Amino acid sequence: GGADGEAGNGEKVSGMGILVQCRPLLIFGSCALLFHFANAPLLPLVGQKLAAAHPEWATVMMSSCIIAAQLVMLPIAILVGRTADRLGRKPILLVGFAILPLRAVLYTLSDNSAWLIGVQLLDGVGAGVFTALTPLVIADLMRGTGRYNLAFGAVATMQGVGAATSGFVTGVIVDRFGYSAAFLTAGGMALIALAALFLGLPETATANPAEAGLAPLEEPSLAE
Repeated sequence: GGADGEAGNGEKVSGMGILVQCRPLLIFGSCALLFHFANAPLLPLVGQKLAAAHPEWATVMMSSCIIAAQLVMLPIAILVGRTADRLGRKPILLVGFAILPLRAVLYTLSDNSAWLIGVQLLDGVGAGVFTALTPLVIADLMRGTGRYNLAFGAVATMQGVGAATSGFVTGVIVDRFGYSAAFLTAGGMALIALAALFLGLPETATANPAEAGLAPLEEPSLAE
């Protein structure tokens, strides 16, 4: 299909340039940046809290957090893959994005180790939804244009920017205002991502690339 190749229509489009051409993709990429900005520091922050409370069990507890989230993520991703066509992409994405600010707030309610590890299970739900739907959303928007790889690379870059910058920002917040402030800051960014997704992203399962400003893979002018 046209979603499998890169810029096959003869136009030279940079990876980030595809975001400018396709407004829904720009919105999704921005939401992905905010999602990863909010999500990336949560596990390290939880690990730091667990290590402070139980230094002798820090490694075991951190591993428990990671394994717990992974065990949840796999079935969630499978479930999402099976229901995305029937329910649509956007409703499931909204659920995945809504879990992130909820998780950030729940972390502030207790320092109990069992509570922190239990809340971390929600990471598997949000990550499972995002991981399963990201390639589907991009494929929807790039259908027939031959620019899937470019678009995926652009979104991945934005995800990386979000994850890379969040560690520094939350580290500064923890040093100056404490863990709860850092968790709430991440939750606030996640809420912005949720609002942008709700207000700005259309249902991509029925998206028409031409309406998004993208030329089809085969243009009549090339055949003449």
